[in-house]
Amino acid sequence: MTTAVAPWSLTENASLQHLNTFHVTAHAPRLLRVADPAALPEALATVVGQAPLLVLGSGSNVLIAADPEGTVLAFDNRDITILEHRADHAIVRAGAGVIWHELVLWSLGEGLSGLENLALIPGTVGAAPIQNIGAYGAQVGEFIQTVEAWDTREQAWVRLDQDACLFSYRDSVFKQDADRYLITAVEFRLPLLNELRLDYAGIGEQLDAMGIALPVAADVANAVIAIRRRKLPDPDVLGNAGSFFKNPILPLEQVDVLLQHYPQLPVFPGNDPGNRKVSAAWMIEACGWKGQRDGDAGISPNHALVLVNHGTATGAQLLAFARRVSASVLETFGVPIEPEPRLIGARW
Repeated sequence: MTTAVAPWSLTENASLQHLNTFHVTAHAPRLLRVADPAALPEALATVVGQAPLLVLGSGSNVLIAADPEGTVLAFDNRDITILEHRADHAIVRAGAGVIWHELVLWSLGEGLSGLENLALIPGTVGAAPIQNIGAYGAQVGEFIQTVEAWDTREQAWVRLDQDACLFSYRDSVFKQDADRYLITAVEFRLPLLNELRLDYAGIGEQLDAMGIALPVAADVANAVIAIRRRKLPDPDVLGNAGSFFKNPILPLEQVDVLLQHYPQLPVFPGNDPGNRKVSAAWMIEACGWKGQRDGDAGISPNHALVLVNHGTATGAQLLAFARRVSASVLETFGVPIEPEPRLIGARW
């Protein structure tokens, strides 16, 4: 005998500690969990007038600096299906509640490629388009064909194609208009044979160490997993949200001046020929912040971009520490650095 799963549920005064990877203590007046997206309009009707509405997946890209007001929404739909299988690609649909890394492993198991460089990124599928998550030379927006969402402004279901998503570096229409779209599913166009990206952040060296001369997509994923486990703390062990600071994109003229004073500063291609991306991690480490802490708020000793909670730091304490790091980089290099995660209950 199987027990039917309720399409949605509502809990009052709900703890959010299990819904953010910093593991900060926080509570929401209401927590709305939706297992069946078709029931979303009905579920939302029960909290009308109790806005704002905050969507959390696993909370891997947020810092809760203060208890949110209104209702927190979490999706529990975890279905993955192949909609089309063509000679050179497949269209894969994943529910918003699917754990991102599980989708990556599933796609590789199905003989599909494209997501291998994005292995082990924490979070859910529904959160991936918002930040246009990226790592090791790849961004998820490259492989997204359609995002399905409930448009809270129009009170209607919408399907946004890749162009409508306005993907750019760590950005999208979902981030720009944060309260409008409630993402319920994402459809990916995944090639059977994708050109492997091996020239970024030590992937080639890791493959050599693994004794792999002719890698396939799964090998690249395993290399990325090894690198990430070596560099980035496990959120289940040490609270964090991965890279907290974005690498700033600067005009060529400013980069040239910086390189005159700091020739070791790592520089990467920007989003157009007139700019370059510079390493926030290098600047943070040069300012002496790597491995430093104040109480339980600190920077990881293994990676200067990673803000960590060593135990019982509050979201406000973590934010205050991050602001000190940013102010130090600005004073030393004249370069502002900004957070990747969304701030809840505070502004940068």
